Amino acid sequence: MTSREPKQDRSRATRARLLGATVDCLAELGWGATTVAVVAERAGVSRGAAQHHFPAREDLITAALDVMFENRTSTAAAEMSSLPVGEGRTEAVVIQLVEYYVSPLFKAALQVWTAAAADPALRERMVPLEAKFGRGVHRLAIDALDVDDTDPRTHHLVQATLDLARGLALADVLSDDSARRREIVATWAATLDTALRRPVLAE
Repeated sequence: MTSREPKQDRSRATRARLLGATVDCLAELGWGATTVAVVAERAGVSRGAAQHHFPAREDLITAALDVMFENRTSTAAAEMSSLPVGEGRTEAVVIQLVEYYVSPLFKAALQVWTAAAADPALRERMVPLEAKFGRGVHRLAIDALDVDDTDPRTHHLVQATLDLARGLALADVLSDDSARRREIVATWAATLDTALRRPVLAE
């Protein structure tokens, strides 16, 4: 058993390097240039080793996005759990949600989503993955804001926040939009905080 452990550890380390390199290549080089050979070179492994783990380019990219989004969500959840409660928490949560999207991972995913729009086979892979990501970050927001997602109004407010976050991330793809983004986030956070605190009047 122990003789296999180093080999298993090396295999896991190789896989992790490939996944990280895939996201980096997508974000920096784009969909067209992110081939298995390019990723393998970035990861410091042979093309054969890369194809041993991921026989096809689509397998590699799907796995990379899945694992990296899960890791990013876990990290964001830990960060949000340490945010102070009380006044200012809503804004702090909104800032964290926006930063969740303003990242190389979002830029990498954007490359794949765009390619999938014109590639039915890739789209078939990405649609369930995108839905999984959406559910995960929505749950992250609900937990961080400590609100009742069974209330339709609250559900829509949280979803609007996430839609805003994605839009702000998209605006940051071509140029640094951080100054304008800070103002929008502050305004929306105040609006959201008021809306979440306001009771719904019975009809």
